[in-house]
Amino acid sequence: MSAPGSSVGLMITRFAPHYGDTTCASAVRAGDHLYLAHHAGALDDPTLAGQTRASLESLRTTLVRAGADMSALVQVTMWVREMGPEMREAWDVFAEFCGEEPPARMTATTDFFDARCLVQIDGVAYLGT
Repeated sequence: MSAPGSSVGLMITRFAPHYGDTTCASAVRAGDHLYLAHHAGALDDPTLAGQTRASLESLRTTLVRAGADMSALVQVTMWVREMGPEMREAWDVFAEFCGEEPPARMTATTDFFDARCLVQIDGVAYLGT
């Protein structure tokens, strides 16, 4: 999935899938924008904060592969299994990674294919100058 292609005059680059899901790139760069797919992690950790940390570390790894860092994030969506008392801790972890200038963020609930998954994060980063 890493072979670049062209569409409407834009260079499209797809990044290798992660988590064994060969049906979805981990990210797709289209021009100066990077679209980040479902990033999760630490499924054996039963805490939302722990899984949020692992998800953000995975997201950061993908950004680095694209030549960027967390400051390039423009928008993210935190998909969580349920809104509960652990949300504040998860948002605190988010703040550790995103600092004083966080991206726009939406938090929404969903079901996941893996019953152990509590959070996945996707988003958009701007890679231009």
